[in-house]
Amino acid sequence: MTRRTDRGSALVEFTWLALLLMVPLLYIVLAVFAVQRSAFAVSAAAQAAGRAFVLSPSEAAARPRAVAAATVALDDQRLDLDRASVTFSCDPDPGNCLAPGETVEVSVSYPVPLPLVPAALGGDTPSIRVQAVHRVPYGRYREDRP
Repeated sequence: MTRRTDRGSALVEFTWLALLLMVPLLYIVLAVFAVQRSAFAVSAAAQAAGRAFVLSPSEAAARPRAVAAATVALDDQRLDLDRASVTFSCDPDPGNCLAPGETVEVSVSYPVPLPLVPAALGGDTPSIRVQAVHRVPYGRYREDRP
């Protein structure tokens, strides 16, 4: 009767365990990096859009300038504005955002698609939504802009 030995099987078991544990860990790291990059871009976009809105010469030019500033900030992180949503609100008078004492609130949200999900699994890939809100005071002692 011959005796079986387990010689050499530890290397195979270690390799399979490493693969089974490292592949999901690598996927989680990729997803976290994508969400962090998008969160940074959305935060920068909200801040830049708020600053551009308040520094505009008129309220008619404020929104296009703010959207352009948000586009540049998102493009720095290679995100497209087509998927993002930028909204503006003013407090206390929503009808006159560039009046003394107003506060302009800019909200930018972006759906971050999960990495490495093929389109063959469905038309709408799962995503994680990140959002940033930035409030910019117009200033009590500034001139009223039309």
